[in-house]
Amino acid sequence: MTMRVADQIVAALEAQDIERLYCVPGESYLALLDALYASNRISTIACRHESGAGFMAVAEAKMTGRPGVFAVSRGPGATNGSIAIHVAQQDAVPVVMLIGQVAREERGRGAFQEVDYTQFLGSLTKSVIEVHEAAKVGETLVRAFHRAAQGVPGPVAVVLPEDLLGEKASGDLPAPYPVHRPHASPDDAEALMVRLENSRRPLLIAGAALRSPRGVAALKGFAVAHGVPVALSWKNQDLFDNASPLYAGHLGFGNPAVHRKKLAEADLVIACGTRLGDVASQNYSFPRAPEPEQPLVHVYPDAAPIGAVIRTDLGIIADPAVLLDDLARRPSTTTPEREAWVAELGAYIDDYMAFESRRPAEGVDFGEVVAALAAQAPADAIVITDAGNFSTWVHRHWRMSPTNLMLGAIGGAMGFGVPAGVAAGLVAPERMAIVVVGDGSMLMTGQEIATAIATGAAPKIFVSNNHSYGTIRTHQEKHFPGRVIATALTNPDFAAWARAFGVHALTIRAGDDVASKVAKALDHPGACIVEVQSSLEAISAFATITSLRGG
Repeated sequence: MTMRVADQIVAALEAQDIERLYCVPGESYLALLDALYASNRISTIACRHESGAGFMAVAEAKMTGRPGVFAVSRGPGATNGSIAIHVAQQDAVPVVMLIGQVAREERGRGAFQEVDYTQFLGSLTKSVIEVHEAAKVGETLVRAFHRAAQGVPGPVAVVLPEDLLGEKASGDLPAPYPVHRPHASPDDAEALMVRLENSRRPLLIAGAALRSPRGVAALKGFAVAHGVPVALSWKNQDLFDNASPLYAGHLGFGNPAVHRKKLAEADLVIACGTRLGDVASQNYSFPRAPEPEQPLVHVYPDAAPIGAVIRTDLGIIADPAVLLDDLARRPSTTTPEREAWVAELGAYIDDYMAFESRRPAEGVDFGEVVAALAAQAPADAIVITDAGNFSTWVHRHWRMSPTNLMLGAIGGAMGFGVPAGVAAGLVAPERMAIVVVGDGSMLMTGQEIATAIATGAAPKIFVSNNHSYGTIRTHQEKHFPGRVIATALTNPDFAAWARAFGVHALTIRAGDDVASKVAKALDHPGACIVEVQSSLEAISAFATITSLRGG
Protein backbone atom coordinates (compact mmCIF):
# COMPACT_ATOMS: atom_id res chain seq x y z
CA MET A 1 0.00 0.00 0.00
CA THR A 2 1.30 3.45 -0.93
CA MET A 3 1.00 6.33 1.54
CA ARG A 4 2.76 9.54 2.46
CA VAL A 5 5.89 9.25 4.55
CA ALA A 6 4.06 11.24 7.21
CA ASP A 7 1.28 8.64 7.28
CA GLN A 8 3.83 5.84 7.47
CA ILE A 9 5.44 7.51 10.50
CA VAL A 10 2.08 7.61 12.26
CA ALA A 11 1.49 3.95 11.37
CA ALA A 12 4.92 3.13 12.82
CA LEU A 13 4.06 4.99 16.04
CA GLU A 14 0.79 3.09 16.28
CA ALA A 15 2.66 -0.19 15.77
CA GLN A 16 4.78 0.77 18.82
CA ASP A 17 1.53 1.25 20.81
CA ILE A 18 2.21 4.96 21.28
CA GLU A 19 -0.88 6.54 22.82
CA ARG A 20 0.25 10.17 23.08
CA LEU A 21 2.57 12.44 21.14
CA TYR A 22 3.54 15.69 22.86
CA CYS A 23 4.47 18.64 20.68
CA VAL A 24 4.62 22.31 19.89
CA PRO A 25 3.45 22.53 16.27
CA GLY A 26 5.82 23.79 13.59
CA GLU A 27 5.73 24.35 9.86
CA SER A 28 8.63 21.97 9.32
CA TYR A 29 6.42 18.98 10.10
CA LEU A 30 2.97 20.09 8.97
CA ALA A 31 2.42 16.90 6.98
CA LEU A 32 3.08 14.82 10.10
CA LEU A 33 0.55 16.88 12.04
CA ASP A 34 -1.93 16.27 9.21
CA ALA A 35 -1.28 12.53 9.42
CA LEU A 36 -1.82 12.62 13.19
CA TYR A 37 -5.19 14.29 12.57
CA ALA A 38 -6.33 11.08 10.90
CA SER A 39 -5.16 8.80 13.74
CA ASN A 40 -7.78 7.53 16.16
CA ARG A 41 -5.16 5.79 18.31
CA ILE A 42 -2.71 8.59 19.09
CA SER A 43 -3.67 11.69 21.05
CA THR A 44 -1.70 14.74 19.97
CA ILE A 45 -1.02 16.93 23.01
CA ALA A 46 -0.26 20.54 22.07
CA CYS A 47 2.04 22.06 24.70
CA ARG A 48 3.09 25.64 25.40
CA HIS A 49 6.86 25.16 25.16
CA GLU A 50 9.06 22.45 23.71
CA SER A 51 10.72 21.83 27.07
CA GLY A 52 7.28 21.09 28.51
CA ALA A 53 6.51 18.68 25.67
CA GLY A 54 9.82 16.92 26.20
CA PHE A 55 9.41 16.67 29.97
CA MET A 56 5.94 15.15 29.43
CA ALA A 57 7.46 12.51 27.17
CA VAL A 58 10.13 11.77 29.80
CA ALA A 59 7.48 11.48 32.53
CA GLU A 60 5.35 9.13 30.44
CA ALA A 61 8.37 6.93 29.74
CA LYS A 62 9.13 6.77 33.46
CA MET A 63 5.54 5.75 34.16
CA THR A 64 5.13 3.12 31.46
CA GLY A 65 8.65 1.84 30.90
CA ARG A 66 8.12 2.35 27.16
CA PRO A 67 9.56 5.15 25.01
CA GLY A 68 7.85 8.50 25.28
CA VAL A 69 7.54 10.55 22.09
CA PHE A 70 7.61 14.27 21.39
CA ALA A 71 7.85 16.29 18.19
CA VAL A 72 9.48 19.67 17.66
CA SER A 73 10.13 21.98 14.77
CA ARG A 74 13.56 22.81 13.41
CA GLY A 75 16.07 25.15 15.06
CA PRO A 76 14.47 26.92 18.05
CA GLY A 77 12.01 24.08 18.61
CA ALA A 78 14.75 21.47 18.80
CA THR A 79 17.01 23.59 20.98
CA ASN A 80 14.15 24.26 23.40
CA GLY A 81 13.40 20.55 23.55
CA SER A 82 17.01 19.52 24.10
CA ILE A 83 16.71 19.95 27.89
CA ALA A 84 14.41 16.91 27.96
CA ILE A 85 16.90 14.96 25.85
CA HIS A 86 19.60 15.70 28.43
CA VAL A 87 17.27 14.58 31.24
CA ALA A 88 16.43 11.37 29.36
CA GLN A 89 20.14 10.63 29.00
CA GLN A 90 20.96 11.41 32.64
CA ASP A 91 17.93 9.48 33.91
CA ALA A 92 18.35 6.50 31.52
CA VAL A 93 14.83 6.94 30.15
CA PRO A 94 13.76 5.82 26.65
CA VAL A 95 12.54 8.82 24.62
CA VAL A 96 12.17 9.39 20.88
CA MET A 97 12.34 12.99 19.65
CA LEU A 98 10.98 13.71 16.15
CA ILE A 99 12.52 16.85 14.64
CA GLY A 100 11.28 18.66 11.56
CA GLN A 101 14.21 19.65 9.34
CA VAL A 102 14.70 22.00 6.41
CA ALA A 103 14.08 20.51 2.98
CA ARG A 104 16.79 18.24 1.64
CA GLU A 105 17.74 20.63 -1.18
CA GLU A 106 18.38 23.33 1.45
CA ARG A 107 20.69 21.24 3.65
CA GLY A 108 24.17 22.67 3.95
CA ARG A 109 23.19 26.14 2.72
CA GLY A 110 22.66 27.70 6.14
CA ALA A 111 18.93 27.81 5.48
CA PHE A 112 16.39 29.39 7.84
CA GLN A 113 16.60 27.57 11.20
CA GLU A 114 18.89 24.86 9.80
CA VAL A 115 20.84 22.88 12.41
CA ASP A 116 23.15 19.89 12.09
CA TYR A 117 21.51 17.71 14.72
CA THR A 118 24.20 15.04 14.65
CA GLN A 119 26.65 17.63 15.96
CA PHE A 120 24.17 19.37 18.24
CA LEU A 121 22.61 16.28 19.86
CA GLY A 122 25.31 13.70 19.25
CA SER A 123 26.71 13.74 22.78
CA LEU A 124 23.25 13.83 24.39
CA THR A 125 21.60 10.93 22.60
CA LYS A 126 22.14 7.26 21.95
CA SER A 127 21.65 7.98 18.26
CA VAL A 128 20.74 10.78 15.84
CA ILE A 129 19.24 9.52 12.60
CA GLU A 130 18.44 11.86 9.72
CA VAL A 131 16.25 10.18 7.11
CA HIS A 132 16.75 11.07 3.44
CA GLU A 133 14.97 8.21 1.65
CA ALA A 134 11.28 7.46 1.90
CA ALA A 135 11.95 3.73 1.63
CA LYS A 136 13.94 3.77 4.91
CA VAL A 137 11.47 5.62 7.13
CA GLY A 138 9.72 2.54 8.54
CA GLU A 139 12.99 0.76 9.27
CA THR A 140 14.39 3.91 10.89
CA LEU A 141 11.46 4.31 13.28
CA VAL A 142 11.64 0.68 14.37
CA ARG A 143 15.39 0.97 14.96
CA ALA A 144 14.97 4.26 16.86
CA PHE A 145 12.53 2.75 19.34
CA HIS A 146 14.70 -0.32 19.80
CA ARG A 147 17.83 1.74 20.45
CA ALA A 148 16.01 3.94 22.96
CA ALA A 149 14.94 0.92 25.05
CA GLN A 150 17.83 -1.53 24.65
CA GLY A 151 20.73 -1.71 27.14
CA VAL A 152 21.02 1.54 29.08
CA PRO A 153 17.77 3.25 28.01
CA GLY A 154 18.07 6.75 26.62
CA PRO A 155 17.01 9.29 24.00
CA VAL A 156 17.10 8.91 20.23
CA ALA A 157 16.51 11.78 17.78
CA VAL A 158 14.92 11.16 14.37
CA VAL A 159 15.39 14.07 11.96
CA LEU A 160 12.77 14.42 9.23
CA PRO A 161 13.32 16.80 6.28
CA GLU A 162 10.18 18.78 5.54
CA ASP A 163 9.93 17.74 1.90
CA LEU A 164 10.38 14.05 2.74
CA LEU A 165 7.18 13.94 4.78
CA GLY A 166 4.98 14.52 1.73
CA GLU A 167 6.67 11.91 -0.47
CA LYS A 168 5.04 8.59 -1.22
CA ALA A 169 6.29 5.52 0.61
CA SER A 170 5.42 1.92 -0.12
CA GLY A 171 6.04 -1.40 1.48
CA ASP A 172 5.08 -3.05 4.73
CA LEU A 173 6.36 -1.65 8.02
CA PRO A 174 8.88 -3.84 9.83
CA ALA A 175 7.56 -5.33 13.06
CA PRO A 176 8.86 -3.70 16.27
CA TYR A 177 12.15 -5.24 17.40
CA PRO A 178 12.00 -7.07 20.73
CA VAL A 179 14.11 -5.70 23.58
CA HIS A 180 16.47 -8.32 24.96
CA ARG A 181 17.57 -8.45 28.59
CA PRO A 182 20.56 -10.59 29.58
CA HIS A 183 20.26 -13.16 32.36
CA ALA A 184 22.90 -13.92 34.95
CA SER A 185 24.84 -17.12 34.52
CA PRO A 186 24.51 -19.76 37.27
CA ASP A 187 28.14 -19.11 38.18
CA ASP A 188 27.52 -15.37 38.65
CA ALA A 189 24.43 -15.98 40.77
CA GLU A 190 26.34 -18.48 42.89
CA ALA A 191 29.28 -16.09 43.31
CA LEU A 192 26.95 -13.40 44.61
CA MET A 193 25.34 -15.82 47.06
CA VAL A 194 28.75 -16.90 48.40
CA ARG A 195 29.64 -13.28 49.09
CA LEU A 196 26.26 -12.72 50.73
CA GLU A 197 26.60 -15.79 52.95
CA ASN A 198 29.95 -14.50 54.19
CA SER A 199 28.66 -11.00 54.87
CA ARG A 200 27.62 -9.77 58.31
CA ARG A 201 26.57 -6.28 57.21
CA PRO A 202 25.41 -6.32 53.56
CA LEU A 203 23.70 -3.36 51.91
CA LEU A 204 21.80 -3.23 48.63
CA ILE A 205 21.60 0.02 46.63
CA ALA A 206 18.55 -0.21 44.36
CA GLY A 207 18.08 1.82 41.18
CA ALA A 208 15.65 2.57 38.38
CA ALA A 209 16.26 -0.63 36.40
CA LEU A 210 14.10 -2.29 39.08
CA ARG A 211 11.19 0.03 38.24
CA SER A 212 8.60 -2.57 37.23
CA PRO A 213 6.11 -4.71 39.15
CA ARG A 214 8.46 -7.68 38.87
CA GLY A 215 11.47 -5.60 39.90
CA VAL A 216 9.73 -4.18 42.97
CA ALA A 217 8.49 -7.62 44.04
CA ALA A 218 11.92 -9.17 43.48
CA LEU A 219 13.64 -6.44 45.49
CA LYS A 220 11.32 -6.96 48.43
CA GLY A 221 11.57 -10.75 48.18
CA PHE A 222 15.38 -10.71 48.14
CA ALA A 223 15.70 -8.18 50.98
CA VAL A 224 13.25 -10.00 53.26
CA ALA A 225 14.56 -13.48 52.49
CA HIS A 226 18.16 -12.57 53.31
CA GLY A 227 17.76 -9.71 55.77
CA VAL A 228 19.51 -7.17 53.54
CA PRO A 229 18.93 -3.43 54.16
CA VAL A 230 17.95 -1.45 51.05
CA ALA A 231 19.09 2.09 50.23
CA LEU A 232 17.25 3.68 47.30
CA SER A 233 19.04 5.72 44.66
CA TRP A 234 18.14 9.31 43.78
CA LYS A 235 14.45 9.81 42.88
CA ASN A 236 13.68 6.09 43.28
CA GLN A 237 12.24 6.36 46.78
CA ASP A 238 9.09 4.45 45.82
CA LEU A 239 10.81 1.16 44.89
CA PHE A 240 10.85 -0.19 48.45
CA ASP A 241 8.57 0.35 51.43
CA ASN A 242 10.07 3.20 53.47
CA ALA A 243 8.26 1.87 56.56
CA SER A 244 10.06 -1.47 56.34
CA PRO A 245 12.66 -2.19 59.03
CA LEU A 246 14.97 -2.99 56.10
CA TYR A 247 14.75 0.54 54.63
CA ALA A 248 18.18 2.20 54.78
CA GLY A 249 17.27 5.60 53.36
CA HIS A 250 17.27 7.59 50.15
CA LEU A 251 20.59 8.52 48.54
CA GLY A 252 20.12 12.08 47.37
CA PHE A 253 21.69 15.49 47.72
CA GLY A 254 22.36 16.81 51.20
CA ASN A 255 22.33 13.51 53.06
CA PRO A 256 23.94 14.07 56.47
CA ALA A 257 27.49 12.83 56.92
CA VAL A 258 26.30 10.57 59.75
CA HIS A 259 23.98 8.76 57.30
CA ARG A 260 26.82 8.11 54.88
CA LYS A 261 29.03 6.98 57.76
CA LYS A 262 26.37 4.51 58.92
CA LEU A 263 26.02 3.02 55.44
CA ALA A 264 29.79 2.80 55.07
CA GLU A 265 29.87 0.30 57.94
CA ALA A 266 28.61 -2.27 55.44
CA ASP A 267 31.01 -5.08 54.62
CA LEU A 268 29.40 -5.82 51.23
CA VAL A 269 27.67 -3.44 48.80
CA ILE A 270 25.34 -4.81 46.12
CA ALA A 271 24.47 -2.09 43.58
CA CYS A 272 21.47 -3.41 41.69
CA GLY A 273 19.76 -1.62 38.81
CA THR A 274 21.71 1.62 39.23
CA ARG A 275 24.58 2.98 37.15
CA LEU A 276 26.20 4.22 40.39
CA GLY A 277 26.49 7.80 39.23
CA ASP A 278 27.67 10.66 41.40
CA VAL A 279 24.40 11.08 43.35
CA ALA A 280 23.75 7.38 43.95
CA SER A 281 27.36 7.04 45.17
CA GLN A 282 27.16 10.22 47.26
CA ASN A 283 29.62 12.09 45.07
CA TYR A 284 31.70 8.94 44.60
CA SER A 285 32.28 8.64 48.33
CA PHE A 286 30.14 5.52 48.89
CA PRO A 287 31.04 3.28 47.21
CA ARG A 288 34.25 5.27 47.01
CA ALA A 289 35.86 5.86 43.61
CA PRO A 290 38.02 4.54 42.20
CA GLU A 291 38.69 1.97 44.95
CA PRO A 292 35.74 1.21 47.23
CA GLU A 293 36.28 0.43 50.89
CA GLN A 294 33.85 -2.50 50.72
CA PRO A 295 33.62 -5.39 48.24
CA LEU A 296 31.30 -4.24 45.45
CA VAL A 297 28.88 -6.31 43.40
CA HIS A 298 27.29 -4.38 40.52
CA VAL A 299 24.27 -5.77 38.68
CA TYR A 300 23.00 -3.93 35.60
CA PRO A 301 21.49 -5.03 32.26
CA ASP A 302 24.27 -3.33 30.29
CA ALA A 303 28.04 -3.71 30.62
CA ALA A 304 28.88 -0.03 30.11
CA PRO A 305 28.42 1.28 33.69
CA ILE A 306 29.96 -1.73 35.45
CA GLY A 307 33.47 -0.94 36.62
CA ALA A 308 33.51 2.25 34.53
CA VAL A 309 34.25 4.59 37.47
CA ILE A 310 34.39 2.41 40.59
CA ARG A 311 36.37 -0.81 40.81
CA THR A 312 33.93 -3.73 40.91
CA ASP A 313 34.73 -7.10 42.48
CA LEU A 314 31.84 -8.88 40.81
CA GLY A 315 30.09 -7.41 37.79
CA ILE A 316 26.94 -9.14 36.60
CA ILE A 317 25.37 -8.12 33.29
CA ALA A 318 21.78 -9.15 33.90
CA ASP A 319 18.21 -8.04 34.33
CA PRO A 320 18.31 -7.25 38.06
CA ALA A 321 14.67 -8.21 38.58
CA VAL A 322 15.21 -11.72 37.24
CA LEU A 323 18.39 -12.21 39.29
CA LEU A 324 16.91 -10.96 42.57
CA ASP A 325 13.79 -13.04 41.99
CA ASP A 326 15.99 -16.11 41.62
CA LEU A 327 18.11 -15.30 44.67
CA ALA A 328 15.02 -14.63 46.80
CA ARG A 329 14.15 -18.31 46.46
CA ARG A 330 17.50 -19.48 47.82
CA PRO A 331 17.87 -20.52 51.48
CA SER A 332 18.04 -17.57 53.85
CA THR A 333 21.45 -16.17 54.79
CA THR A 334 20.16 -14.08 57.70
CA THR A 335 22.28 -14.27 60.88
CA PRO A 336 22.00 -12.70 64.36
CA GLU A 337 24.82 -10.29 63.43
CA ARG A 338 22.93 -9.24 60.33
CA GLU A 339 19.73 -8.75 62.33
CA ALA A 340 21.64 -6.46 64.69
CA TRP A 341 22.93 -4.49 61.66
CA VAL A 342 19.37 -4.12 60.34
CA ALA A 343 18.12 -2.96 63.75
CA GLU A 344 20.92 -0.41 64.07
CA LEU A 345 20.28 1.07 60.63
CA GLY A 346 16.52 1.01 61.17
CA ALA A 347 16.77 2.92 64.44
CA TYR A 348 18.84 5.60 62.74
CA ILE A 349 16.40 5.89 59.80
CA ASP A 350 13.37 6.14 62.14
CA ASP A 351 14.98 9.06 63.91
CA TYR A 352 16.21 10.61 60.65
CA MET A 353 12.78 10.54 58.99
CA ALA A 354 10.84 11.94 61.94
CA PHE A 355 9.65 15.50 61.29
CA GLU A 356 9.62 18.33 63.81
CA SER A 357 8.92 21.86 62.63
CA ARG A 358 11.56 24.47 63.30
CA ARG A 359 8.85 27.16 63.67
CA PRO A 360 10.69 29.84 61.68
CA ALA A 361 10.05 33.48 62.57
CA GLU A 362 9.08 34.27 58.97
CA GLY A 363 7.09 32.18 56.54
CA VAL A 364 5.94 28.58 56.61
CA ASP A 365 8.26 25.66 57.31
CA PHE A 366 7.70 23.78 54.05
CA GLY A 367 8.23 20.54 55.93
CA GLU A 368 4.85 21.11 57.59
CA VAL A 369 3.22 21.03 54.15
CA VAL A 370 5.06 17.85 53.18
CA ALA A 371 4.14 16.22 56.49
CA ALA A 372 0.49 17.05 55.85
CA LEU A 373 0.70 15.68 52.32
CA ALA A 374 2.31 12.47 53.53
CA ALA A 375 -0.48 12.02 56.09
CA GLN A 376 -3.39 12.83 53.77
CA ALA A 377 -2.41 11.80 50.23
CA PRO A 378 -3.99 8.65 48.77
CA ALA A 379 -1.84 5.57 49.24
CA ASP A 380 -1.35 5.31 45.48
CA ALA A 381 -0.56 8.98 44.91
CA ILE A 382 1.91 9.88 42.17
CA VAL A 383 4.49 12.14 43.82
CA ILE A 384 6.34 14.47 41.47
CA THR A 385 9.29 16.59 42.53
CA ASP A 386 10.90 19.37 40.60
CA ALA A 387 14.54 20.33 41.21
CA GLY A 388 15.34 22.32 44.33
CA ASN A 389 15.77 22.36 48.09
CA PHE A 390 12.02 22.03 48.71
CA SER A 391 12.23 18.40 47.56
CA THR A 392 14.53 17.52 50.48
CA TRP A 393 11.52 17.43 52.81
CA VAL A 394 9.81 14.92 50.49
CA HIS A 395 12.83 12.63 50.42
CA ARG A 396 13.56 12.86 54.12
CA HIS A 397 10.09 12.82 55.70
CA TRP A 398 7.59 11.18 53.32
CA ARG A 399 7.55 7.41 53.84
CA MET A 400 6.70 6.10 50.40
CA SER A 401 6.08 2.59 49.18
CA PRO A 402 5.65 0.83 45.84
CA THR A 403 1.95 1.73 45.93
CA ASN A 404 3.16 5.27 45.20
CA LEU A 405 4.92 6.36 42.05
CA MET A 406 7.71 8.93 42.28
CA LEU A 407 8.65 11.03 39.27
CA GLY A 408 11.61 13.39 39.29
CA ALA A 409 14.49 14.48 37.10
CA ILE A 410 17.58 12.62 38.27
CA GLY A 411 19.56 14.96 36.02
CA GLY A 412 18.41 17.88 38.17
CA ALA A 413 16.76 19.98 35.45
CA MET A 414 14.43 22.68 36.76
CA GLY A 415 10.99 22.79 35.19
CA PHE A 416 10.18 19.06 35.19
CA GLY A 417 7.41 19.20 37.79
CA VAL A 418 4.37 20.80 36.17
CA PRO A 419 4.77 19.09 32.76
CA ALA A 420 5.25 15.75 34.54
CA GLY A 421 2.08 16.44 36.53
CA VAL A 422 0.18 16.97 33.27
CA ALA A 423 1.54 13.74 31.79
CA ALA A 424 0.70 11.82 34.97
CA GLY A 425 -2.86 13.10 34.78
CA LEU A 426 -3.15 11.85 31.20
CA VAL A 427 -1.43 8.49 31.61
CA ALA A 428 -3.08 7.58 34.93
CA PRO A 429 -6.16 9.80 35.41
CA GLU A 430 -7.50 7.49 38.11
CA ARG A 431 -4.61 8.40 40.43
CA MET A 432 -3.89 11.68 42.17
CA ALA A 433 -0.79 13.45 40.87
CA ILE A 434 0.84 15.69 43.50
CA VAL A 435 3.53 18.08 42.27
CA VAL A 436 6.02 19.76 44.61
CA VAL A 437 7.71 22.65 42.83
CA GLY A 438 9.68 25.77 43.66
CA ASP A 439 9.01 29.36 42.70
CA GLY A 440 11.95 29.33 40.29
CA SER A 441 10.79 26.23 38.42
CA MET A 442 7.17 27.37 38.40
CA LEU A 443 7.96 30.32 36.17
CA MET A 444 10.00 28.13 33.82
CA THR A 445 7.32 25.64 32.75
CA GLY A 446 4.30 26.48 34.90
CA GLN A 447 2.46 27.70 31.80
CA GLU A 448 1.83 24.02 31.02
CA ILE A 449 -1.05 24.29 33.47
CA ALA A 450 -2.84 25.59 30.36
CA THR A 451 -2.17 22.19 28.78
CA ALA A 452 -3.65 20.53 31.86
CA ILE A 453 -6.82 22.59 31.51
CA ALA A 454 -7.02 21.84 27.78
CA THR A 455 -6.64 18.08 28.26
CA GLY A 456 -8.50 17.55 31.54
CA ALA A 457 -5.42 16.62 33.59
CA ALA A 458 -5.87 17.51 37.26
CA PRO A 459 -2.54 17.73 39.13
CA LYS A 460 -2.35 19.18 42.64
CA ILE A 461 0.58 21.59 42.53
CA PHE A 462 2.23 22.90 45.71
CA VAL A 463 4.54 25.85 45.04
CA SER A 464 7.19 26.62 47.65
CA ASN A 465 7.59 30.38 47.31
CA ASN A 466 10.55 31.61 49.35
CA HIS A 467 11.54 34.24 46.75
CA SER A 468 14.85 32.52 46.10
CA TYR A 469 16.75 30.09 43.96
CA GLY A 470 17.15 28.13 47.18
CA THR A 471 19.70 25.51 46.15
CA ILE A 472 22.10 28.10 44.78
CA ARG A 473 21.50 30.33 47.82
CA THR A 474 22.49 27.36 49.99
CA HIS A 475 25.78 27.01 48.14
CA GLN A 476 26.36 30.76 48.33
CA GLU A 477 25.88 30.74 52.09
CA LYS A 478 28.25 27.78 52.46
CA HIS A 479 31.04 29.17 50.33
CA PHE A 480 30.49 32.94 50.30
CA PRO A 481 28.38 33.65 53.41
CA GLY A 482 26.40 36.86 53.30
CA ARG A 483 27.43 37.66 49.71
CA VAL A 484 24.07 37.02 48.05
CA ILE A 485 23.77 37.74 44.34
CA ALA A 486 21.42 36.64 41.55
CA THR A 487 19.37 34.29 43.76
CA ALA A 488 16.64 36.65 45.05
CA LEU A 489 13.41 36.36 43.05
CA THR A 490 10.53 38.75 42.44
CA ASN A 491 7.43 36.59 42.08
CA PRO A 492 3.78 37.07 41.19
CA ASP A 493 0.88 36.18 43.43
CA PHE A 494 0.88 32.53 42.32
CA ALA A 495 -2.68 31.95 43.49
CA ALA A 496 -3.96 34.90 41.44
CA TRP A 497 -1.83 33.74 38.51
CA ALA A 498 -3.38 30.26 38.76
CA ARG A 499 -6.90 31.66 38.83
CA ALA A 500 -6.16 33.51 35.58
CA PHE A 501 -5.84 30.05 33.99
CA GLY A 502 -9.17 29.03 35.52
CA VAL A 503 -7.48 26.82 38.11
CA HIS A 504 -8.63 26.48 41.70
CA ALA A 505 -6.03 28.12 43.96
CA LEU A 506 -5.20 28.44 47.66
CA THR A 507 -2.50 30.18 49.67
CA ILE A 508 -0.83 28.88 52.83
CA ARG A 509 0.59 31.67 54.99
CA ALA A 510 2.40 31.73 58.31
CA GLY A 511 -0.06 30.97 61.09
CA ASP A 512 -2.51 29.08 58.86
CA ASP A 513 -3.84 25.63 59.68
CA VAL A 514 -1.57 23.84 57.21
CA ALA A 515 -3.27 20.43 57.44
CA SER A 516 -6.68 22.00 56.76
CA LYS A 517 -5.45 23.90 53.70
CA VAL A 518 -3.77 20.77 52.32
CA ALA A 519 -6.98 18.81 52.83
CA LYS A 520 -8.99 21.41 50.88
CA ALA A 521 -6.54 21.21 47.99
CA LEU A 522 -6.56 17.43 47.85
CA ASP A 523 -10.36 17.31 48.09
CA HIS A 524 -10.83 19.63 45.10
CA PRO A 525 -11.99 17.53 42.12
CA GLY A 526 -9.88 19.31 39.48
CA ALA A 527 -6.47 20.85 39.04
CA CYS A 528 -5.34 22.94 41.97
CA ILE A 529 -2.39 25.21 42.72
CA VAL A 530 -1.37 25.97 46.30
CA GLU A 531 1.09 28.78 46.93
CA VAL A 532 3.04 28.18 50.12
CA GLN A 533 4.66 31.33 51.41
CA SER A 534 7.70 29.42 52.60
CA SER A 535 10.40 30.44 55.02
CA LEU A 536 13.73 31.36 53.48
CA GLU A 537 15.49 30.87 56.82
CA ALA A 538 14.33 27.22 56.87
CA ILE A 539 15.96 26.75 53.48
CA SER A 540 16.00 22.92 53.36
CA ALA A 541 15.22 19.83 55.41
CA PHE A 542 18.86 19.78 56.49
CA ALA A 543 19.84 23.40 57.09
CA THR A 544 18.87 26.97 57.91
CA ILE A 545 20.46 30.14 56.61
CA THR A 546 21.80 30.74 60.12
CA SER A 547 23.39 27.28 60.35
CA LEU A 548 24.95 27.65 56.92
CA ARG A 549 26.61 30.86 58.09
CA GLY A 550 27.97 29.02 61.12
CA GLY A 551 25.44 30.45 63.57
